[in-house]
Amino acid sequence: MPWQECSLMNSRHEFLSLVMRPGSNFSQLCRRFGISRKTGYKWLKRSQQANPWDLGDRSRRPHTSPHQTAAHIEAQALAIHDTYTWGARKVAHCLGRDHQISLAKSTVHSILERHGRVTQPGVSGGGYQRFEQERPNQLWQMDFKGHFALGSRERCHPLTVLDDHSRYALCLHACRNQLGDTVKAQLTATFRLYGLPERMLMDNGSPWGKDREHQHTSLTVWLLQLGIAVSHSRPYHPQTQGKDERFHRSLKVEVLAHRIFEDFERMQRRFDEWRHCYNHWRPHEALQMKVPADRYQVSQRSFPEQLPPLEYGSTDRVRKVQGDGKIFFHNREFRVGKAFRGHRVGLRPTLTDGLFEVYFATHCITTINLKTQ
Repeated sequence: MPWQECSLMNSRHEFLSLVMRPGSNFSQLCRRFGISRKTGYKWLKRSQQANPWDLGDRSRRPHTSPHQTAAHIEAQALAIHDTYTWGARKVAHCLGRDHQISLAKSTVHSILERHGRVTQPGVSGGGYQRFEQERPNQLWQMDFKGHFALGSRERCHPLTVLDDHSRYALCLHACRNQLGDTVKAQLTATFRLYGLPERMLMDNGSPWGKDREHQHTSLTVWLLQLGIAVSHSRPYHPQTQGKDERFHRSLKVEVLAHRIFEDFERMQRRFDEWRHCYNHWRPHEALQMKVPADRYQVSQRSFPEQLPPLEYGSTDRVRKVQGDGKIFFHNREFRVGKAFRGHRVGLRPTLTDGLFEVYFATHCITTINLKTQ
């Protein structure tokens, strides 16, 4: 199967970035990107030549002259800023990284200020405690950015998925709604390419669940069946998903601000371009000016096309969840949740007399107490 036509160069760059990571599985990555091993080796060989990221059809741009005048250097700094709306720190880093032009951040700031590119600095966030997972795919953050109108008068709902350790943007999709089936379809495509995470962090409410009446939804039940733990941010505490929230802010400033895209096709094309830039080109201050691709590696847990069967221990008391979301145990009814109806759950006794933990697959979803009325 050929490369995806909508993002040919991005796919080649992403494939090479991932396959060069230590411990990567070459054959597995070829299958996930839908190419043959022969094609994979072809682009790997091309990447080892003089210009490793020149992956076009043998068309090469000339190298930057090391004897550029100050005017040319200023023009490059302005071009980077105007293209990506980045500040002096990122522009200076890109000049050194990509053009071997060493300029101090203060010098770049002066260039931007002299040409009217500097605006008033924004207010920094509060002193929140930062956290970061130790390795990729331990935790993915997922959320919808606020919806907005397209030129066609349809509403676009961007779905974003971000790896907590590397800040690698795994999914940025222009959705028509926020329904569970829509999210499931996009997650399936993401899982097929990057594998499965250990845990996913999401907001509260539809389609994620986690309120008193709907502790789980069909979407989170599907994730649990895949062996992915589910957790939710604290209500009214968006900083719990701070990395995804910061990603949304960059998306708004660098892509959506003062722009209207005609339809979903144009919007998705722009999303694909920017996601590739964010992962492989845009330096990240929280990563010591590295890019997310420098820290990300695909998961070794491949997505199963068929859900694995539910298995419980020989000592578990297995019950089937009825249509109203309840189970029968010791001649009594206990509520488990309508999202689990039709599924089997396992009950395990605890050290407390009469208290049982209710498991779905390998995840404890609730407890029941035979001592209470």
